[in-house]
Amino acid sequence: MKSMQMLEFDKIKERIKEFALSDQAKAMIDNLTPAGEQKTVERWLQETTEARDILHRRSGVPLHALTDMGKILDKPEKGYVLTAQELAALHGFLRDGNKLKKVMQELRHTAPMVSAYALSIHELTGVMERIEQSIVHEQVDDQASAELAKIRRRIAATEGRLKGRLESILKSPETRKYLQEALVTVRNGRHVIPVRSEWRHCVRGMVLDSSASGSTVFVEPEGIRPIQEEIALLRAQEEQEVFRILAELSALVAACQQELSVNMEVMAQYDFAFAKARYSRSIDGVGVQVNREGIIRLTGARHPLIGRAAVPLDFSIGEDYRALVITGPNTGGKTVALKTVGLLTVMAQSGLHVPADPGSSVALFRNILVDIGDGQSIEQSLSTFSSHICNIIDIVADTSPDSLVILDELGAGTDPSEGMGLAIALLEEIYRKGATIVATTHYSEIKEFSASQPGFKNGCMAFDIDTLQPLYRLTIGRPGESNALRIALRLGLDRRIVERAHEVTYKEKQAYPEQWGRDGKGSEGSDGGREGENIFSARNERFEKDEKRELQHLDGVDDAVIQERVPAENTAQEPIQKPTPNAAPKEPSKSVNGKAKTTFQLGDAVYISTLDGMGIVCELVNHRGEVGVMYKKKKIMINHKRLSLRIEAAHLYPENYDMDIVFESKEDRKKRHLMSRKYVEGVTIVKPVE
Repeated sequence: MKSMQMLEFDKIKERIKEFALSDQAKAMIDNLTPAGEQKTVERWLQETTEARDILHRRSGVPLHALTDMGKILDKPEKGYVLTAQELAALHGFLRDGNKLKKVMQELRHTAPMVSAYALSIHELTGVMERIEQSIVHEQVDDQASAELAKIRRRIAATEGRLKGRLESILKSPETRKYLQEALVTVRNGRHVIPVRSEWRHCVRGMVLDSSASGSTVFVEPEGIRPIQEEIALLRAQEEQEVFRILAELSALVAACQQELSVNMEVMAQYDFAFAKARYSRSIDGVGVQVNREGIIRLTGARHPLIGRAAVPLDFSIGEDYRALVITGPNTGGKTVALKTVGLLTVMAQSGLHVPADPGSSVALFRNILVDIGDGQSIEQSLSTFSSHICNIIDIVADTSPDSLVILDELGAGTDPSEGMGLAIALLEEIYRKGATIVATTHYSEIKEFSASQPGFKNGCMAFDIDTLQPLYRLTIGRPGESNALRIALRLGLDRRIVERAHEVTYKEKQAYPEQWGRDGKGSEGSDGGREGENIFSARNERFEKDEKRELQHLDGVDDAVIQERVPAENTAQEPIQKPTPNAAPKEPSKSVNGKAKTTFQLGDAVYISTLDGMGIVCELVNHRGEVGVMYKKKKIMINHKRLSLRIEAAHLYPENYDMDIVFESKEDRKKRHLMSRKYVEGVTIVKPVE
């Protein structure tokens, strides 16, 4: 269950439930779990495929929502009598079942398995005809029985006599002068006339009620009392006959209890199958092939929760190797790749189509064991590392030759040397138990281990060093290279420092070529390098796609880098020089009524002369001429005269960019999103004191 949550299979089921009509089908979706038997999985996949083919051939399928149908079928069995409304609903259910059976008979050649379900539907034409004869517009019809028709004719005739008698009383000169109004009303189910209270003794009859003010009494005239009593008797006879008819129909339904239950189960199964089919259509899914050989081969695979925006993943394992170790930069797509492989395997084993190219295949596993995310528990006071280890202990215990084990950032969260050793030992043990392994890591020693160990393979996520963007493309067969030093050089760090860092790290001297610098070209995965590339704009586009990624602030960035980040149209101008502490701002201030006014905008990169550092404008100028600036992840108020514009926000961020990503932490953004949806007790956002 924990593995399914880490892979977000519960979110997939919630998406599928949106396409289901009945609560019964939604319950079936909730109970959807991967199967390990090949015949079972192939049958489930065929069901989804045939259902989708039917939707492609027909605009609609006559499914019933089964609303309250379970309760309706239970009542006759327990001795209760169904109402006319419930019998009308039951008739609609039987009608839709017969329509569905007819449709499926026409599709028996193109969808043999799905259409065969309809053979179990009982038509029950006798029950349907009896309900049609008795219930019209959710009421018991006059023609339901001869006795009921006779009683209702007598009621109509008697009410006609009553109406005539009342009209004559209202028109009578002797009575009209005592009336409050010349109309007939009903009190306590009896027809009465309104008489002024001071004249109540002048009208012969029984007082049944009075107005709230007491100025009017409602009198049942003496001459109509026998007629009203006759109508009341006829109404009682009518109610008795209606109850008899409903009881007879309920008994007829009770006699067909088993057949109706089967019909409801078949309708729920169709609703379930077509919900899977509609979901498949929404994600451009395909039915994959399944095998028992431990081979996963995915081409053009996409994470279903990301959709068409996801970079297609090509992945294979199980033929020449059954352990793959993936390396690459943070936010480079390693975790998404792991989740995609695991989630698509779970979906396929649950009979669902997956977003991948036709011809893809997955292996069948008894256990899919996952450790992704920190899983930190405040209640149990577990550290990130402790939480990982507790989960991995369970994974090692449950691992078998029929297991797929997915491990993210193996060995992270502790001392690097010990974490590396622990990671290699775990890989060896899990591999020894015969499992298929997909893992990610940052340790170079693990990459070397994978390269030399039989049955292991290295893989990496491609990275464009020129634009500082991950390419989200998995390459199998070679380990990822560490780009930290090249990125630092690209961002403008002094070459001598970079080369010294290389010597300390790798115990060898390395001269970094000029073309690897900030004006260089030719990194793998790039387009040959682009002078004047607006690096931060490209990076922010990536952050906008995935809100989980943190914006790297401009605090303390070398001003040589700032020059490069000025947009291309400014490159021909005179290079920007760092001002002296009391120098005037680059962009002159304007004057309004003799008072200084700044032109800084939210998101502008500015130089703070008094601090000799860079910051980001997070609050516009106030009446004191102070501008809010984010400096070293803290907000400070600086007089606008002490600020110089370096890069305008329009050149740093995409159009309509959410600036909260820059000024708020990831945790605060998550809290704000949660609080915008509903009240959550105990959730607060604490703003730092300025």
